[in-house]
Amino acid sequence: MASSYSRYITFDRQQWKALRAHTPLLLSEAELNNLRGINEYVSVREVEDIYVPLSRFLNLHVAAVQHLYEAKRAFMRTPGPERVPYIIGIAGSVAVGKSTLSRVLRAALARWPDHPNVALVTTDGFLHPNAVLEERGLMQRKGFPESYDQRVLLQFLADVKAGAELVSAPVYSHLHYDIVPGASQQVRQPDILILEGLNVLQSPDNGRDGARMFVSDFFDFSIYLDAEEDVIEKWYVERFLHLRETVFRNSSSYFHRYADLTEEEATQMAARIWEQINLKNLRENILPTRDRAHLILEKGNDHLVENVKMRRV
Repeated sequence: MASSYSRYITFDRQQWKALRAHTPLLLSEAELNNLRGINEYVSVREVEDIYVPLSRFLNLHVAAVQHLYEAKRAFMRTPGPERVPYIIGIAGSVAVGKSTLSRVLRAALARWPDHPNVALVTTDGFLHPNAVLEERGLMQRKGFPESYDQRVLLQFLADVKAGAELVSAPVYSHLHYDIVPGASQQVRQPDILILEGLNVLQSPDNGRDGARMFVSDFFDFSIYLDAEEDVIEKWYVERFLHLRETVFRNSSSYFHRYADLTEEEATQMAARIWEQINLKNLRENILPTRDRAHLILEKGNDHLVENVKMRRV
C-alpha cells in the first residue's frame, strides 16, 4: 500500500496569511517601487499576505538557530564568533522572480531589530568569465552548474559562515553579460546573508561523491520559487520583449543585436533561447532540487503566490 505521507505541509494563501499574527507591515508602497523586478508587480497586499508571515517565521528561526549555536559552543567549550551569519538560499528558474523575492525579503528581514544587517549576493558573480566559458565550449550552457566557479563560491560561503570581518564577492554585469574585471561586492559580517541563484540547492548525484562540499551545506534555510513551465516561459518572453525596448537599445549591451528585431522576431528568438537553454537547465538541474528546499512558494499566472509548502523535517 502506497504511503500518503508528504514531507511538506501545504498552506493556501489565506491559511498562510493568518500566520502573520499581529506582525506590522514592514514595507511601504514607495519602498516596493524600488524593489520590483522587470514585468513583475509586487503589491503591498502581497507583502502583507506572503512576505510578512515569511519574515516572521524566519525571524523566529534565526533566533532558534543562534540559540543552538550558542548551546553547541558552550558544550564544546571552544572559542568562536559570538554570532554566526544565518544563510538563506533562494533557488528557482530564470524569470520566475527570484531577484524580486530576494530584494523584498532582504528589506523585510532588515526591519526586525535582532538582525538589521542583511546582505544579498547573487551567484551570477561566481560565473566563470565569458573568455573561460568560450574556451571550454560552455557559452551555450551559461547558468548550468558547470559554468560556475564552485571553488570560489564555496570559499566565499565558508568565510562568511566563519565570521570573517570582510569577504568579497565578484560582480556580474547583466548589461555586458560578463564578470566585471576587478570589481567586488564587500560583505561585512552580516546577521543574515541571502544567496540567490539557479542551482544553489544542488547535491551529489544519486548520493555519490558524499565527501564533496556543496553550496547548500552552508544554508540554514532554503526557499524554492516555483511556477508551471509554460507560465515561466511566458514571463521570460515578456521580459525579453521589455529588454528589447530598453536595455538592449544600449550599444554597450551584449544583446544589442536583438534591439532591431521586430516583435514577432524577438518573440521567436526568446522562445528559442528559452527552449534550448533555460528550459533544459530547469528540467535537468533546477527542478530536481525543488524538494530539497525548506519552503516552496508556488506562483500563479499573475505572479501572486498561491500556495506555500513548508517542509516537515
